[in-house]
Amino acid sequence: MKKTNESTRLGGELRSSQIAAELVQQMKTGRFAGCTQLPPEVELAESLGVSRTVVRDALSELERAGCVERVRGIGTVVNRDVTALENRLDKKLEFYRMIRRAGRHPRSDHLFVTKEQASPDVAARLGLEGDSPTVLYVCKRVLADDEPVLYSTDILPLSLFGGKRLDGLDFSRPIFDLAAEVCGVQVTSTVAHLRAVQGEGAVRRLLRLTQDKALLQLEETCYDRLCRPVILCRTCYTDFFDFAIVRKLQ
Repeated sequence: MKKTNESTRLGGELRSSQIAAELVQQMKTGRFAGCTQLPPEVELAESLGVSRTVVRDALSELERAGCVERVRGIGTVVNRDVTALENRLDKKLEFYRMIRRAGRHPRSDHLFVTKEQASPDVAARLGLEGDSPTVLYVCKRVLADDEPVLYSTDILPLSLFGGKRLDGLDFSRPIFDLAAEVCGVQVTSTVAHLRAVQGEGAVRRLLRLTQDKALLQLEETCYDRLCRPVILCRTCYTDFFDFAIVRKLQ
């Protein structure tokens, strides 16, 4: 039987990424839960039904994420504290999934979708050329049950939609999913700036903040696989969320 090229994309992901995700799950709740080390590459490859190359690539991905460290003469050591983390700011975040993990029901309201001329700053950050390029602003509040927990503003070039009608689109969905399915744009990386802010008065009222409460603002420029900026995101989080960042120092 002819072997399939293991770099071929399966469901939009590389096989090695799938194996990395499977190993993380196994380290959390499966056969490697409680283990301080993973088996050697050859054993992992045999048990997972893939080549050692795929396993090696998967372990490299997990090492970059801080979940494991490969130490010469010892093997692949598991960092259980990192593996157990859920809401990592250095990973893809999805509001609804985070809220469900907290045992709450997510929903959104105060959804506003408007077409506007891009300001010079927005046009420059999105690499838009020409006179008065048009962008789409998608603003919404997200709640956990009945508690407001964040307010998001996403800005996309209208040209991404290729003339498609917008009135039938569900903009309450995660913006990355919408961009991928409707525009064919896959966001693969972001440059993020994180700061504590008071927030605009209208946003504070929507989030029902008392005077002593600040917001955590995450402002991101999002890039596709060709390293082109495609979306600007600004999200203001309340203290409902508990985020973590894993910093690799070597």
